[in-house]
Amino acid sequence: MGQTPVQLLLLLVAIELYSGPTVAFYLPGLAPVSFCEKEDLVRDCKVNIELFVNRLDSVESVLPYEYTAFDFCQEEGRKRPTENLGQVLFGERIEPSPYKFKFKEEKKCVPVCTKKYSTSDTSSKQKLDFLKKSMLLNYQHHWIVDNMPVTWCYDVEDGQKFCNPGFPIGCYVTQDGHPKDACVINAEFREKDTFYIFNHVDIKIQYHVVENEGQVARLVAARLEPRSFKHTHTDKPDCSGPPMEIKNNFAGEVSIPYTYSISFQEEKNIRWASRWDYILESMPHTHIQWFSIMNSLVIVLFLSGMVAMIMLRTLHKDIARYNQMDSTEDAQEEFGWKLVHGDIFRPPRKGMLLSVFLGSGTQILIMTFVTLFFACLGFLSPANRGALMTCAVVLWVLLGTPAGFVASRFYKSFGGEKWKTNVLLTSFLCPGIVFADFFLMNLILWGEGSSAAMPFGTLVAILALWFCISVPLTFIGAYFGFKKNAIEHPVRTNQIPRQIPEQSFYTKPLPGIIMGGILPFGCIFIQLFFILNSIWSHQMYYMFGFLFLVFIILVITCSEATILLCYFHLCAEDYHWQWRSFLTSGFTAIYFFVYAVHYFFSKLQITGTASTILYFGYTMIMVLIFFLFTGTIGFFACFWFVTKIYSVVKVD
Repeated sequence: MGQTPVQLLLLLVAIELYSGPTVAFYLPGLAPVSFCEKEDLVRDCKVNIELFVNRLDSVESVLPYEYTAFDFCQEEGRKRPTENLGQVLFGERIEPSPYKFKFKEEKKCVPVCTKKYSTSDTSSKQKLDFLKKSMLLNYQHHWIVDNMPVTWCYDVEDGQKFCNPGFPIGCYVTQDGHPKDACVINAEFREKDTFYIFNHVDIKIQYHVVENEGQVARLVAARLEPRSFKHTHTDKPDCSGPPMEIKNNFAGEVSIPYTYSISFQEEKNIRWASRWDYILESMPHTHIQWFSIMNSLVIVLFLSGMVAMIMLRTLHKDIARYNQMDSTEDAQEEFGWKLVHGDIFRPPRKGMLLSVFLGSGTQILIMTFVTLFFACLGFLSPANRGALMTCAVVLWVLLGTPAGFVASRFYKSFGGEKWKTNVLLTSFLCPGIVFADFFLMNLILWGEGSSAAMPFGTLVAILALWFCISVPLTFIGAYFGFKKNAIEHPVRTNQIPRQIPEQSFYTKPLPGIIMGGILPFGCIFIQLFFILNSIWSHQMYYMFGFLFLVFIILVITCSEATILLCYFHLCAEDYHWQWRSFLTSGFTAIYFFVYAVHYFFSKLQITGTASTILYFGYTMIMVLIFFLFTGTIGFFACFWFVTKIYSVVKVD
């Protein structure tokens, strides 16, 4: 491996280490909001602090629900904030809340509303049952203040604090007296077969006074502690009394009063630009991730260097020996990859399908690179909600032109003439499979009443982006691709195919393909664990610098592993390299799927048929995208390799 890629990787590591969460900064699009005790239009500061509520989710269920799906205190008449495409696709549903307070105005035990239930009323009983089921599945609130999650910080092992960007509705003590989930935090939660609801929150907001601007301040942290009170006086709550309990087999009437307390604290050491640090630094396994990824990076760099060194030395000897041959008799006595020069560029079987896969894979490859590059710079941080998915979708739509161009160029080089079929398949085959899977998952979400279900209008908008922008751009790319001359190969193709000799076990297609995906998967499975955690365990993912590094490592390892196996197959006089190179690196997606199955059964606590179907449905979409992405890398690497060696060697 040359010095330039190594230096690039080390430079990116240095940038990532330097731009860690301790020196975080915000990029354009996220302006600070100033607050003061009295509204001042000159200094553009606010008095009222708005608290928004997001969807509720659970690690035991894939189905998120809107705040309004629960019978909580709600704010009537106020419009919900505008959501971008990424937020809609992720199922975020931000709503205004009835929790209202002013800057630096502390209050104790403020009543919000009281909800009454009766088991004799069908509608009321259904609401209460839904609330109990949500507590049983440990559904979590997600509140937002000043575009910052309201966190629940609590002590974990080794004296460390973990700040969770959410807090539970309540908890449950089982029939044998075992407290589940959040019930372990309070010794008073001990009644068997009983639900305890957190109907009170102690909110603490920390602020930082802006220098040279008087008493203007900016919010730097929002924490809360969920509490449960039965409230001795429901009309005038005093936040006293035993916990608010609901027996599982309860019958009759029950009232649940919701209250809150608010306090403010000045924080001189935390500035607005680094206010997310305390959340990110407390995320589980963060420090383990740094060391693990560095270890993986070093191992893969050494392996890549060894593979590159072996390939360069071996090929250098082969090319030197072949170029020194003067007589055709010596050439006929030779064996190996030079003997198949007349068949190396023979069109593969199913060339139409391969070219379509290459076009779609190119589209995904460029989209992934650009998205990760912007995320690495900080434009797509967790503070900018929905930006990551919005960026990916917009880029995919706009990259129809390179998809059509690549598909048409390779289809033409394969000798294909049905250009209309080629461009239609490029436009509709892979995107159609993804959309059909996504639509089926959306039907299940609609049926379950989940907030993750995409509204019909958004579905129409995505179809419009696909048909009105992506498809025409694909046709434009295909037009220029077919208009250009076919790709010129360095050697001519014989009319009669050469017979392939009997292959050993290691040079047969299937064993080589299976072996080819091991090394690329080995360099991504650590990051894969944290990405799956962010999707299914609702943890924040913010280490895009390392993800960009892993992306580069993945490209390098896919390329070198595929080239190495391609060289072995050519030495065994097997010239069917096109599909094999695509499938060799694309088989990494199969390992991805196997790991996702392992993650489902070992790490998640998901229950229910609908949640299981949704998990594997969305996983199949990710596997298909990853298959096209890695397969395209392998094909391009082998295409460059084969073209290079047969253009250097004399084949007279």
